[in-house]
Amino acid sequence: MIPDDWRARITIEPGKRGGRPCVRGMRITVGDVLSYLAAGMTHAEVLDDFPYLTDEDIRACLAFAAERELVTVSVGG
Repeated sequence: MIPDDWRARITIEPGKRGGRPCVRGMRITVGDVLSYLAAGMTHAEVLDDFPYLTDEDIRACLAFAAERELVTVSVGG
């Protein structure tokens, strides 16, 4: 089950970072955080490199991506 509390942490503003989902209105995007994790950084390393982020922010990025995946529909073959 995906927690809903990510909704309070992930923001989308049309004029910021091209309207991509950001963490708490800052200029770091969900995609940025996910890319760092996918590249092999640990939560601790991300938090060390970006001290303004929290563990809850990282979990919110993961929850956002997980929920987006659940609603993604593939068409064609």
